[in-house]
Amino acid sequence: MSKPRVVIALGGNALQKDGEVTAEAQKSVAEKIGQIIAKLSAKYEIIVAHGNGPQVGNILIHEETASTATAPAMPLETAVAMSQGQIGYWLSQAIGNAFAREHKRKQVASIVTQVVVDRNDPAFKHPSKPIGEFYTAKEAVKLAKTRGWEMREDSGRGYRRIVPSPKPIDIVERREIMSLMQSGAIVIAVGGGGIPVVRSRVLKTLRGVDAVIDKDLAAEKLAELIKADIFVSVTAVPNAYINYGQPDQIALGILTPTEAMSYIRDGHFGAGSMLPKIQAITQFASKKRLGIITSPENLELALKRRSGTIVQG
Repeated sequence: MSKPRVVIALGGNALQKDGEVTAEAQKSVAEKIGQIIAKLSAKYEIIVAHGNGPQVGNILIHEETASTATAPAMPLETAVAMSQGQIGYWLSQAIGNAFAREHKRKQVASIVTQVVVDRNDPAFKHPSKPIGEFYTAKEAVKLAKTRGWEMREDSGRGYRRIVPSPKPIDIVERREIMSLMQSGAIVIAVGGGGIPVVRSRVLKTLRGVDAVIDKDLAAEKLAELIKADIFVSVTAVPNAYINYGQPDQIALGILTPTEAMSYIRDGHFGAGSMLPKIQAITQFASKKRLGIITSPENLELALKRRSGTIVQG
């Protein structure tokens, strides 16, 4: 009997306990996640996706700070690839170590993943995603002139570069991911939402573009393409909530896609936090499958439908 196929999307902040950003601190958190994934693999066929917000932000800061005429900063799409390698290494080692401690052998593969977006996506004309470090108003004006960046004030903390966040339409390495899964491997893919690329119309060649793809939407697209049974968005809180942070907040449990869409339309979820997660699991569940939002600690219970926010078609 085949195991249920599960795509688990980890938030980039999930690797940073109390905001600690050193490699060792994040690897320590990855070790705990690795133990959870290794344990779950006995019952589920697992594909791990992950965010990269804080990590790619730090890479960009390093690139921009150290940039010179002879060693120029890498573009955003390349920085996303760098973050995939970094986080993929941490997670694959952590999962492998968990198996080694149990004297078990299990292949774990981290795939540098390109995600196709539409060159005509409206997001390219309306950038919305802040990335990188904060700048003063004077610095922002200079960067807009010298580098062509679009800059925007962010929450009273200064100005940041904003970039497009187009929707994912295809996963370039989907067949390779499927092949690895069918061989019995745990696969880590679409890190940070994937490296955004556009495909030429005639030759079908690929070209990277400076953008950021939402990791939950990219992971949901992968879940669709590989015919997963369950899609899970793992975040810092155990549930999605309505009236979050208010005295009357309510944790959402089991919902239909119609009920979830109603809460989305009523504006209950933050655009930069819970909204893309609830949108992704609802989109997946609408195809008569199971979408879940939960925390790392509750992941095992949520897969048994005993915890988390569950949208079932």
